[in-house]
Amino acid sequence: MIETELKSLLKDLVSHSQETEWLEFKLNFHSNQEIGERISALSNGACLSKKQYGFLIFGVEDKTHNIKGTTFKVKTATKGNEELENWLIQRLDPKIDFKTYEFEYSKGINISMYVIPAAINRPVKFINQAYIRIGSYTRLLKDFPDKESKIWNRKDSIKFELQLAKENLDGDSIVSLLDTQTYFDLLKLPYPSNRQGVIEKFISESLIIKKTTKYAITNLGAILFAKDLEEFPDLKRKAIRVIVYRHNNKIETVREQIGRKGYVSGYQGLIDWVNSQLPANEEIGKAFRDDKRMYPEIAVRELLANAIIHQDFEEKGFPMVEIFSDRIEITNPGTPLITPERFIDEYQSRNDILADLMRRLGICEEKGSGIDKVIFYNEIYQLPAPDILIQEKHTKVIMYSYKTLNQMDKKDKIRACYQHCCLKYVSNDKMTNQSLRERFKIESKNSAIASRIIKEALKDNVIKEDDPESNSRKYKKYIPFWA
Repeated sequence: MIETELKSLLKDLVSHSQETEWLEFKLNFHSNQEIGERISALSNGACLSKKQYGFLIFGVEDKTHNIKGTTFKVKTATKGNEELENWLIQRLDPKIDFKTYEFEYSKGINISMYVIPAAINRPVKFINQAYIRIGSYTRLLKDFPDKESKIWNRKDSIKFELQLAKENLDGDSIVSLLDTQTYFDLLKLPYPSNRQGVIEKFISESLIIKKTTKYAITNLGAILFAKDLEEFPDLKRKAIRVIVYRHNNKIETVREQIGRKGYVSGYQGLIDWVNSQLPANEEIGKAFRDDKRMYPEIAVRELLANAIIHQDFEEKGFPMVEIFSDRIEITNPGTPLITPERFIDEYQSRNDILADLMRRLGICEEKGSGIDKVIFYNEIYQLPAPDILIQEKHTKVIMYSYKTLNQMDKKDKIRACYQHCCLKYVSNDKMTNQSLRERFKIESKNSAIASRIIKEALKDNVIKEDDPESNSRKYKKYIPFWA
C-alpha cells in the first residue's frame, strides 16, 4: 500500500467506536512476546468476524483513538540479533504472511502497522498457543471452545447462500416447495409457459442447481422463496419472529407470530401484520393527526430488510421484531461488518448474493440508501433518533415512540444531532443551528436550545465544525466527525 492508502485506512480504522476482535491500537512498544500473542489473536478474531485482515497499530491511543504517533519502528525492530519480523514468523503456526508498514501520518507523527491475514481452516498459534481477543483483553483461545470450533468449521469455500438446503428433487418438487410465482410477479416478468422455463430462470439466479438428472434447492432459494420453511429443517430456525408485549418490558406477552414462508414470499404479509400491531397516535408532534401509526412504515420495512440481509447465518438465532408500548426493537444474529456510526454512509454485506436479489425484487433500497431513509422519516415523524446496539452476538436497532424535546435525555439529543448531521452530509448539505431547530421543531426565538445541543455533540466528538477558522456563530456549519 502507498502512503495515501495507509493514511486513508488509518482514518477509517480509528473511526470505529471501540477496538474489536480484529483491531487493536497501541501507543508504543511493550514486548516482542505481546506482539506475537496479538498477531495470533487478531488473525483468529478476523476469521471469526469474517474479515480479510486484522490490524495491530502503534501510534494510536486505545481509549480515545487519538492519533499520537509512536517511537516504535516496525521495519527495523529486532529481537536480539534477529529481525523481529523473522523472529515472529518462525514462532507462528501456520506461518501467516503478515505485512508491516511504517508511515508519517502528519508531520512528526509516525505510525507502525501490522496487517494480519485472517486464519484459514485452523487457528493461528504463537509459541504453541492460540489466542483470541475478548473485549479489550487477549485470552487463550482454548478457554473459549465455541470460538475455536467456529474457526475449525468455517465453510469459506462455499458461501451460505450457495450451500444446499434440499437435494435429489425433480421439477415438480421444485415448484411445489418454492413460491415461483412471487419471483416473477415482483420482477414484473411474465410467468413462463412451461415448467422448464421456471427451472432455467431459478438456476440462473442460483436459487436451485442442476445435479445430473435431478435438482437441488440452495439455501438462497429456500430462505427467500420457501412456501413452508418447515420443509427445510436446517433453515426453519431462521424464520422471522414477531412478539408483541403489553407494556414497556417483557413480563407480559400479548401475542407472538413465527413466519412460515421464505423471507420474500412472506415479506408483505409480515409487514402488514407488524404494522397492524403498532400503536396509533392521535397526535405526533405537530406533523400528523388522526389515526397515523406511531412509526413510519418505510422505516420499519427498511430496518427489517436490513436485519434479514445483514444477519450472520452461522450464528444461532433469527431476525426478530419486538413491539413494546414505547418502542420497537428489531434484532438480527451477528455483529455488523462496519461500525454503527458509519451505517448511513457506508455499506458492506456478508450475504451479497441474497442482498442483491432482494434489492432487485424491490424488498429493500439500493446500497447505502436505507438507514438514511430511516433517519429521515424518524425526523418527519418527530421521533427520537433510532439507537443501534451491538451486543455480543446480535445487532439491535431501536425506534422509540414520540417524545417532546424536554422528555429526551442528553444521549437522545446528542444521537439525534449526530444523525441529523450525517443525513445532511450525505445529502450534500451541512447541519446548522437552523436545520437542527427544524429537526426538533424549536422556535427561532429559542435558538439557544439548539446551540446547547450542538455544544454537547461537539464535546462528545460526534460532530465537528466545517470551518473552524470562521468566527461567525450565527452561520456556523457542522459535519460528522468522520467527514
